[in-house]
Amino acid sequence: MFQYYIFHKPYQVLTQFSEEGDKKTLAVFFTGLSKNVYPVGRLDYDSEGLLLLTDDKSLTHQLLDPQFAHQRTYYVQVDGAVTDEALMKLSNGVTISLDGKPYRTKKAIAKRLTEDPGIGERVPPIRYRKNIPTSWISLTLTEGKNRQVRRMTAAVGFPTLRLIRYSIGKVNIDGIIPGEFIQTGDDIRALLLAKK
Repeated sequence: MFQYYIFHKPYQVLTQFSEEGDKKTLAVFFTGLSKNVYPVGRLDYDSEGLLLLTDDKSLTHQLLDPQFAHQRTYYVQVDGAVTDEALMKLSNGVTISLDGKPYRTKKAIAKRLTEDPGIGERVPPIRYRKNIPTSWISLTLTEGKNRQVRRMTAAVGFPTLRLIRYSIGKVNIDGIIPGEFIQTGDDIRALLLAKK
């Protein structure tokens, strides 16, 4: 019987169990887990949101192998009032730098969120500048290159201030506060791999 955990990773937590300096790791939130349970993929230290941990190697392969191209949605707070032109560029794919080489991102779904997505304040909060507005966008990708969302929003002139992975497939972090997790059954497999 495989184990599946849906975790809402807080800001400034490493996606690993091993210690690294004085940074918080997953070991702070998970105790007594089987040694075979690992996080699926990564969320950067300065990113937040949905992280799956499991010992199901087959599911891990399907979620990480680019050929399966599953959907993941991010809520992104960007610097400035995002324009329709920027959203169109994000949707059609933009050229970013990966390992020093240009890379054209795949088509995505980029939408302006008309209100704060209701995730709650970040601790510590993002910097506040009275004269420069911020915007929230929803960005759905089918690929996961290193720091891709941040590189994409910067490429269209709206640097990322806050990045939250909201969902993978049909699994999301609704009702799970940062630092909390829920354990679920293997019915989660179909939800994670589902197309929206």
